Amino acid sequence: MQKAMKTRLTRGLFVDRDIERLRQQLAKFQPLLSRKSTAGSLEEFDLATERLLGRVFGEASELLEAYEYAKLGEAASLVNLPEEAQESGAHDIPREALHQRKRVLESCISELEAIRPSRNGPNGSKGLAWARVADYMSHEVRSVHKDAVVKEAGRLLQKWKVGSLLVDDGLRYIGIITDTDLSRKAVARGLDPLTTTVKSCMSKPVVTIEDNEPITAAIALMKQKTIRHLAVTEDGTIVGVLSVSDLLRAYAELAGLALEGEADEEL
Repeated sequence: MQKAMKTRLTRGLFVDRDIERLRQQLAKFQPLLSRKSTAGSLEEFDLATERLLGRVFGEASELLEAYEYAKLGEAASLVNLPEEAQESGAHDIPREALHQRKRVLESCISELEAIRPSRNGPNGSKGLAWARVADYMSHEVRSVHKDAVVKEAGRLLQKWKVGSLLVDDGLRYIGIITDTDLSRKAVARGLDPLTTTVKSCMSKPVVTIEDNEPITAAIALMKQKTIRHLAVTEDGTIVGVLSVSDLLRAYAELAGLALEGEADEEL
């Protein structure tokens, strides 16, 4: 009996994010398709793509199987791909295998776009209750080592234009340091930024929220903890950060407003 897979599709979540990840993967494939020199090998790309497709569609999905066959140039018969997928490279199997990988990825994106859920509530109304953390979180996880000095943390905040950094000990995240922590715990106390460590000014523990939670839950948690940044987890693993600026973007988008001159830097 085939084991049922708990995929993001069956849970009806993360479609926008998965579309973006597949588009990024497709962009990474272009140098391989044109046979330009790249930092990674085709084998590494295949492993990463199969892992992504397995997470999105399930380990037993037709699309993952199609990609596996695409590596042999035999994917056209498994998914609804253009007929030229079997014809354009009939005399160049390795080349055709590359093109079929591309077509499978394009088919994956098309399938997700077809099932992309509306953010409208009942009767077409829009509201935060129908938005999820995954829709507005930042996927970049920026961090600094606990033994780094405060000046270095400030430099990284400015470099990446973010309002917080997760703090790690080399193995795991043990806290978070924000621009507010720097001003209140370091600058206001007259501490030397060249000798004061991040560990002495960070906030702990890291407050997290799962990416499938509604935005309203994130707002309530920030209010309860009196914080402006949440680490976002997927099945317990930190995969991003949600800030107050992200919440403002959610408000604006759901209200149909345009944030003209929106600052790049997080609040």
